[in-house]
Amino acid sequence: MAVPTKNIPAPDLVPVRRALLSVFDKTGLVDFAKALAAAGVELVSTGGTAKTIAEAGLAVRDVSELTGFPEIMDGRVKTLHPSVHGALLGIRDDAEHAKAMRDHHIEPIDLVVSNLYP
Repeated sequence: MAVPTKNIPAPDLVPVRRALLSVFDKTGLVDFAKALAAAGVELVSTGGTAKTIAEAGLAVRDVSELTGFPEIMDGRVKTLHPSVHGALLGIRDDAEHAKAMRDHHIEPIDLVVSNLYP
């Protein structure tokens, strides 16, 4: 799996190494997570989603490990943190972004899987 970067044309893609999964409706989640894991993608997830993935026997890293902050407000606030936003929005081939990511120990996230509360 791969995603484009800022200065690279779409046909030249960056491999997906890390995915953030945070879903209310978990239909198909385990099969999708298994496919990602089989492709060597590190799984990062939130509360109930992480629990579902872990119960399926897959390695998953809780997003609170990235943020150093627990989920609050019944799990509604968990990924609203600079460590997550920087991982998603940092432009890897921008020297200033890359330096900020290094300085703040932010590892890029290449793929987001999400659906929202009803």
